[in-house]
Amino acid sequence: MVKLLIKSSLSIYFVLLLGGISIHAQTNEDCLSCHSDETLTKDQNGKEISLFVKESVLKSSPHAKLQCTACHTGFDMDNIPHKENIEPINCLTCHKNVPVKHAFHPQMLKAKQPAASPDLNCKGCHGTHDIVPKNTSSFPFTKAKIVSACGKCHNAIAATFLGSTHDEELQKGNAAAPDCLTCHHGTISNKNGNRNTLEIKLSQERLCFSCHVDNPNVRSKIAPTVKFIKSYENSVHSTALHKKGNSKAATCIDCHTAHGIIKGTDSRSTVFKLNVPQTCSKCHGGIVSEYKESAHGKAIANRNMDAPVCTDCHGEHNILKHNDPSSPVAYKNLSSQVCSPCHSSVRLTDRYGMSSNKVSSYVTSYHGLALKGGSREVANCASCHGAHNIKSASDPTSSVNKANLKHTCGRCHPGANENFAIGKIHSTAVEKEDPLLYWISTTYLFLIFSIIGGMFIHNIVDLFRKAKTKLLIRRGRIDEEEHGHGLYLRMTLSERIQHGTLVISFFTLVFTGFMLRFPDAWWVAGIRNILPHAFDLRSIIHRIAAVIMVSGSLYHFYYLLFTVRGRKLGYDLLPRIQDAKDMVNALKYNFGFSEEKPRFGRFSYIEKSEYWALVWGTIIMTMTGIFLWFDNTFIGLFTKLGWDIARTVHYYEAWLAFLAIIVWHFYFIIFNPDVYPMNLAWLKGTITEEEMEDEHPLELEEIKRQAYQQEVKNEDNENKNI
Repeated sequence: MVKLLIKSSLSIYFVLLLGGISIHAQTNEDCLSCHSDETLTKDQNGKEISLFVKESVLKSSPHAKLQCTACHTGFDMDNIPHKENIEPINCLTCHKNVPVKHAFHPQMLKAKQPAASPDLNCKGCHGTHDIVPKNTSSFPFTKAKIVSACGKCHNAIAATFLGSTHDEELQKGNAAAPDCLTCHHGTISNKNGNRNTLEIKLSQERLCFSCHVDNPNVRSKIAPTVKFIKSYENSVHSTALHKKGNSKAATCIDCHTAHGIIKGTDSRSTVFKLNVPQTCSKCHGGIVSEYKESAHGKAIANRNMDAPVCTDCHGEHNILKHNDPSSPVAYKNLSSQVCSPCHSSVRLTDRYGMSSNKVSSYVTSYHGLALKGGSREVANCASCHGAHNIKSASDPTSSVNKANLKHTCGRCHPGANENFAIGKIHSTAVEKEDPLLYWISTTYLFLIFSIIGGMFIHNIVDLFRKAKTKLLIRRGRIDEEEHGHGLYLRMTLSERIQHGTLVISFFTLVFTGFMLRFPDAWWVAGIRNILPHAFDLRSIIHRIAAVIMVSGSLYHFYYLLFTVRGRKLGYDLLPRIQDAKDMVNALKYNFGFSEEKPRFGRFSYIEKSEYWALVWGTIIMTMTGIFLWFDNTFIGLFTKLGWDIARTVHYYEAWLAFLAIIVWHFYFIIFNPDVYPMNLAWLKGTITEEEMEDEHPLELEEIKRQAYQQEVKNEDNENKNI
């Protein structure tokens, strides 16, 4: 049966052959017999379409070995048209993995078959019969040509890319420079808005880092360091993106753009200084609108490169949240890290006629010192001047215009009135700017140097004379006087309590007061490291100590007036002409002009001068301290200038009192050779007869005289009774 079929088939073949009918496969030559005609066309939808195929082009393509029918399947050359429904060529028949490799056209994955749209069919990029082999120089997607090739469809993007820093490097032949496929080999765009925006942004960030951080060939050719670039990872933008999943958070391309990336030094760049506000406004429109109305914003609009923009204050890549302690615009850092570098610059202040002491005057003000000391509430620069809408004080809309200071100060000082604007806000002790404060501080400095200097010289001479006398006694050149072993009352318990209260409160006030004035001192820094809220405690302790000292002073005043011993104490402390004579005689004796040592009573000029200096200092410190404590009330009554005067006096008076205690009082109760290592009267209430003879011989004589008289009187009474 099979043989019969074969024989029948052969018979039919030979019959057809003899009949002149040819049966053979359709070849390219068969197709070109018609399609090599340049005039061959067809009409399609009213449009004439050329059907010409150039044989040389066809033979030079990668498909030269294929027959036309390999792509144009189902064509019958004997029929015109060759196929009833002519469909687009389906390259996926052979190139099955192309959609996956062409991730930059993800729509190809979704398309079931080629379509007329250029992005859904291969010929849109590769052509038809004129496909160029990949390994030839004519291939349109080489590094040097790909931008032009992609630009046929993406012409606006290509125009943006041309002239960018990446394009410049491509033109130089830099192998590390990115082209279209370097970035778009994966899914990094969301043109149609149908992809996960967060994932797209994360992909974009990873892509930029892959070159600028991970590629050593790129790193070696760019100025920014890896550390600078990676600092973005710690920024508020990165935190919002990675930890909070905020797809609106800024990544590299939000600031640098996607295709038109240009060096920041180029005026065309989105991160060029003058363009930064516009770039930031894409997300922070309201803040930038405020900024544009500020003195800084107007200067930038006038192309003043010295004026600050967003990145000058907030940083570039490592932009931190304003309440992050490490942020330059954090509350405690703003004045020192952001405002100070410009406003303390000699170059800038000279160039623009700005006052050069604004920063220094703030730093030494209560606000500046308290901020350094760790206060979490005191005003910094932005508290008064604003953060983004900073304006000149001459601008009527400025928060620091004199007409507006009542409101500005009132934010922190309830009840602030017009007197808050009387006097310089940034007060200094410079003669030309604040002559009154200048002369007060200058007078105090003169008093401190002259008085404390005089005390020091007096004590050095006294120490030398007394030490010499002790040495001569030791060597037997002077006979040592014999003294009894009796103890003499110097201070009662009440007086010792008063003295102890004064000592504790005084040194607490000095300690806590200087903590404010010298917040960077090593001992203050150590306290702040141990106690983070030390400044708040300092303020409370200072006021408690002040209340104790004033209360003790009031009790002492009562003691002087209403007790017998107190009245005697006050009477003995009154200055007399003899005190001046005693001081002169003591100096003559200590300098060697006299061999006679002056003899003092209960209180010498040494104790009296110290006592009345203490009285004077307590009154001054109490008055100015109350002024400073209740600042809202007293500035409202006596103006800001009055408060500055009180603050200046309070500060210098504190120094005068502290140094007087150290130099004068400590010498006579501790280092004085006649009492060394310490006069214990403030603890025990009594002193020895030797100390009395050395320091208060007249009082000792009086005590002995009274004792003798009392003894005689007692003997007389006894004799009368006998």
